Amino acid sequence: MKKSDASRASYGPWLVGLGAALWGTESAWRIPLNNLFDAQVIVFWEHVLILLMFLPILIPQLRELRKIDAPTWGYLLFSGFAGSAVGTIFFTLALKNGNPTVVNVILNIQPVISTLGAFLLFGDRLTPRFFLYATIAIVAGVFLSVEYPALIGVSFAQAGLNLGTGYALVCALFWGLSTVAGRGVMIGMPLRLASSLRIVVGLVCMTFILLIYGNLRGPALWPVAAQAHPGTAIGALILLASISGGIPLLIYFEGLRLTRASTAGYFEMMQTLAAVCITWGFFHATLHSHQVIAAIVLMAAVVMVQKAQSAIERA
Repeated sequence: MKKSDASRASYGPWLVGLGAALWGTESAWRIPLNNLFDAQVIVFWEHVLILLMFLPILIPQLRELRKIDAPTWGYLLFSGFAGSAVGTIFFTLALKNGNPTVVNVILNIQPVISTLGAFLLFGDRLTPRFFLYATIAIVAGVFLSVEYPALIGVSFAQAGLNLGTGYALVCALFWGLSTVAGRGVMIGMPLRLASSLRIVVGLVCMTFILLIYGNLRGPALWPVAAQAHPGTAIGALILLASISGGIPLLIYFEGLRLTRASTAGYFEMMQTLAAVCITWGFFHATLHSHQVIAAIVLMAAVVMVQKAQSAIERA
């Protein structure tokens, strides 16, 4: 076995798992921050801090900018807007308005969205089994979202459907499409430059969003609640941007470089495991028995989607 193959087989997938698990810790910081800031402001400060962390990586790569073609810029702009900015806003809103455990599990439907998006945009082949497993995942997601299935005929509100579920699905849509666009970005520019520029694009988008909503001013950027708890606000923002933001991004992509995509999909499930441990264990966002079963079915169906599609890629 070659040295590169040995590296890939040994620690590459575990780096993917570690990066994904660290991403899964973000609920620990976003949930307390939701009590201090508006969702858009949280995402704005998150981008500011991550960009400061990434400046040593970005600056040496700036000479590569002249080599980037128009289609790659298009993919980058969409990825930064949809994934880094808007998708993260909806995730923050989902945690604020719904059961955080349900939100984190239902986001596993992203691979179904990104696979379908790659089919439409890049002409990727879809295995016939994709439609079977995707349907199972969607049905499981519905049962996961409904707290009291017997009351769904009475009203959605009494059945337990809420804004949090809706925000989570919109987030999954934006993050899934952002993954597809990210593939286009990686074809046209180096990884480190792409990761850093996505944060820059996200920050520019967040600045415009705050400007439109009238929140690009002192009282909105640092409201009374944050002033009353400055230690919590600053500490949670730093942890969100570092432990759950910039650091896992670098670890994940280094692991992805050493790991087959089909293998990485399984280790990415560590994100859900870490998130559920936090939301259930620390914030007591429990699930009913039927939701636990639906969550397991959903994740299993997504794994089968990835397995079926990876077989086509190898072929």
